[in-house]
Parts: sequence; structure tokens; C-alpha cells
Amino acid sequence: MKNLINKLIILITIPIVLSGCEDRDLTMLNSNATLSANLSSTTVVLEKENASSDALTISWTKPDFGYDAAPNYQILIDMVGNNFANSISQPIDGGSNLQKVFTAEELNNYLISLGFEQGVPIDAEVKVVSKLGEYHELESTVIPLNITLYVTSEANCTFDQLWLVGAGITDAGWGWTTPVALACNGNGIYSGNVKLNNNGGADNNFRFFTTKDDWGSGQNFPYFEDDNYTIDSNFENANDGDSNFAFTGTSGYYYLEVNTIDKKITLSDPQPIAGCDYEQLWLVGAGVPDAGWGWATPVQLFCNGNGVYSGYVNFQNNGGADNNFRFFTVKDDWDSGQNFPYYEDAGYTIDSNFENANDGDSNFAFVGTSGSYFLTVNTVDKTITLSN
Repeated sequence: MKNLINKLIILITIPIVLSGCEDRDLTMLNSNATLSANLSSTTVVLEKENASSDALTISWTKPDFGYDAAPNYQILIDMVGNNFANSISQPIDGGSNLQKVFTAEELNNYLISLGFEQGVPIDAEVKVVSKLGEYHELESTVIPLNITLYVTSEANCTFDQLWLVGAGITDAGWGWTTPVALACNGNGIYSGNVKLNNNGGADNNFRFFTTKDDWGSGQNFPYFEDDNYTIDSNFENANDGDSNFAFTGTSGYYYLEVNTIDKKITLSDPQPIAGCDYEQLWLVGAGVPDAGWGWATPVQLFCNGNGVYSGYVNFQNNGGADNNFRFFTVKDDWDSGQNFPYYEDAGYTIDSNFENANDGDSNFAFVGTSGSYFLTVNTVDKTITLSN
């Protein structure tokens, strides 16, 4: 009798379970999803008089992934023939925003940073990329764009860049092994993110140079002062043998700009350079001793333009878990981590001083000699390199 009751229970239960399975919605990725994009105009002439006005709208359709997905989008613009190798990358988050409106000034500045000539029509290309997670990506067809930039200034830069050397420039020091460059953006302005040091003495000092490896090309504090430059109050004459600049502010990263047209040298908060998905990458982990495993003092790699993040980083190799670290795209967000397999699976060539830690998070492990290195993450060429 007991066995008969058990069999009846089983016979009653099976249809209920099967019915539950039939009612459950299964999430399936639509492999036939497509992405289309449009421009408000395929011929654009930017005008300085209308710099703050809307100049170009790029819109796109949300791909049908087969479920309610929230992808991230990127807009890529480059000159014809470059295959987007040197393109700007304008990230659009969240999935619900399906357009980007560029003002004339914003678009003009972006394209100048890519080397677009000013004042003449340029044949460019535009496409939109949809990213769903780390591994699924859709691209729209390439749309032609003929664009004419307005001339920001009649004066171009005299040099390709200015060089900074001195103990006050933390990543440079007094020598030509690792000078810091301020790139010219084509309108008489040299600018970039720099790390400045204030130890209250001679270690604060530095000098500008117009030619790499040439001490005779130096431009000291009186050089600019005598030319009637307005110089940021965080700088003063070091009054040493070379009348160098002395940095008297708070040690840290700054955006340094030398404007040779308006004759100003200014400091402001660090800022992204056109062409990177993020303003900076963050390094956290015991293998980066200045950071450690926490968000109190993460180490920053700033975007230097065109998909390149770089800077000096102290690495340690104690032969164990204390060598490990990870990249992050968002400060204070553990979920934004990018571990060794993230880059390996994306086809990056990774410096031999790094390997997969094979720990729970597959972090990077530094296996070289402990010390300070210049770290470069190039998201265009897909390389991670170290140099002394």
C-alpha cells in the first residue's frame, strides 16, 4: 500500500514539474542582431562663430539582442584610409541613450587632436560600436563624412612638443632617460597631464626644453616672465643656479598648459585626452605597493590620447601573492576590474614581466625585478609594455 501511494505521488508531481519548465522564459542571445547608424548631415562645415551650437548628431538603433539588454556604445571617427586606427572613441553608457550631439567646438577640438588639418575639407568616416559585456560586439556600417574644421588660431606650434626635465616632475627627474612631453595640439598650446612633486626644497624644481637631449634649449622661469607670461601661482622662480621653475603646490597630478598665444602657463585638475574610453585606468593590488589591496591610494594611469594609458608605477616581486594586481576602469568599483585573461583573450601582447597569477581572480603577477617602471597600456595596438 505504501509503495502504491509513493508511485501515485510521483505520477502527480512529474506533470507539475514539466509544466513549470514549459512556462519558464529562457534568455537567448539573438545572433542576428544588427546595428544601424545615421548622421544628421554627411557634409559639415564648422564655424568658430557658432562654436557652442550643435553641429552634428549621430544616432543609432538599439540592436534586438533577444532580451532587454543595456549595451554600451562607442562612436568612432577617423580620416578615410586609417581603418579607425587613430580614431576618437566617444563612450555612451547605459543602452537607453541612442544619440550623441556634438557642438562645433567639441567636434573641432576632437578632430584637431587626431591631426585633422584646419580650414580645408577632410574626408572622414564614422561608425558606432555596441558592446554587450566583454565579448559581444556589434558594429554599424561605415558612414562617410566630409568635414571642414574652423581655424582655432593663425599661429601653430613652433615645436612638436615641449620637454620637462627636473626633480619637480616626478616621472622625469634630472636626466634625459625619461623626460615628460607636453604635446602641441596645433594651435600654439602645449598641454598634458603631469605629476608634480613638492618636497619643500630643490626636489621641486624643473625646466622646459624645446629639444630632447639638448640642455642648451632650456626655457627657465625668467624666460617666460620676461616675455610677459601670466604664470600659475603654484610656480615660482627657484632662484637656483639656473633659475628653474619651482612647484610650490600640493604634490599630485595636474593638467599643465603652456599657451604661447595668450601667454599663459596654467595648472588645473587632470583631464582626459581625446581618444580614450576612460579618463584613466586604476591599478590596485599588493604587487603595486603604492596602492595595495584597497581604494585608499589606487595608482592612476592617465589617458595620453589615442587609446594610450601610461605612467610610472612602482612594482614589487616578493615571489608570492604580494606580486599581484589588477586594472580597473572605475575608481571604488571592484566589478570594473580587468584581469590577465581579459587582455589575453582580447589578443594583447603582454610584457614578459607579467603573467597570470592563477589565483581566484586571475590577477596580473609581476615577475620582474622590483622597482619603478614606465607602464604603457595601448588599447589601439593592443600591447602592455614596461620600460625603465
